[in-house]
Amino acid sequence: MADCSQLKGLFLEFDAVIISDLHLGSSVCRDKEIIEFLEKLERSEMRTRRLILNGDVFDSIDFRRLNKRHWNVLSLIRKLSDRMTITWVCGNHDGPADPISHILGVQVREEYEFRSGKRLVLALHGHQFDDFISMYPTITFLADLVYRFLQAIDTTHRFARFAKSNTKIFLRCIEKIRTESMAYAASKDCDIVCCGHTHHAESMTVGPVEYFNSGCWTESPSTFLTVANGIVRLESFTPVVAGTDEAAPHRRPFDARIPSGEMVFN
Repeated sequence: MADCSQLKGLFLEFDAVIISDLHLGSSVCRDKEIIEFLEKLERSEMRTRRLILNGDVFDSIDFRRLNKRHWNVLSLIRKLSDRMTITWVCGNHDGPADPISHILGVQVREEYEFRSGKRLVLALHGHQFDDFISMYPTITFLADLVYRFLQAIDTTHRFARFAKSNTKIFLRCIEKIRTESMAYAASKDCDIVCCGHTHHAESMTVGPVEYFNSGCWTESPSTFLTVANGIVRLESFTPVVAGTDEAAPHRRPFDARIPSGEMVFN
C-alpha cells in the first residue's frame, strides 16, 4: 500500500479516486485530513476525472452534530463538483438521497458503474450484504459504541484495530461483504468491485472479480483507492506536518494485500 506522497508522477490523471466512511458528525472523524486531501484535489496536486464518495460520508442525518470543519468538507465537495464528476454512493449512515443531492449538487446513487481502460468497475458501499445490522440492531449499536470508545481513548487506534481483528463476528462480516459483493459484481459482468462499510482497507486480486475496500477516515492511516487504466491501487493519506511542507512519517499498521484470499494482520 503506497502513500499519497508517492502518487505524483504515476499518472497524469486518474479515472477515479474513491473514498468512503468519512463519518462527518462523529467525534472520531479525521476532518483535518479530509480537508487537506480534498484541497490537494482542488489544487490539482492529484488529478482525477471523477471523485466517488462510496458511502457513510455522514455519521447520521442529524446536521446539528456537524462542526465547522465538517461544513468545510461539504463546501469543498461542492466546489469540486464544478470541476469533476462527483458521485455519492449511499451508505447505511447517510439517510435519504434527496437532501444530499440538494445540499451538494452531486448525483446520488445506490451503486455506480464506470469504465477504466477496458475494465468495468462497480462501486457500492457494501452494507447491502451485511444482514447482521438488521438482524441484531442492539448488538450492532453496542459494538459500535465500544469501537468508538477504543478509538477515542487511543489515538494510535491499535486497540480498535486489535479488537476488530480478533472479533469473529467482525471477521465474518468482512468475509461476507467481500464474497457477496464479488458475486454480485460477477452477475453484472463487472471486473472490479470497490466497497466501504467495514472500515477495513484491503485488496484481493485473485479470481475473476477483483475486490477492493477503501477503508475509512476515522482511523490512522486514512485510506482511499485510485483507479487508472483498469488498475486499482489502495493508498494511504499522509498529512503534512503543521508548520512545514513535509509529510509526516507514516507507519503502516497492516498489510492490506490479500494475494491468497486470507487477511494478514501485523
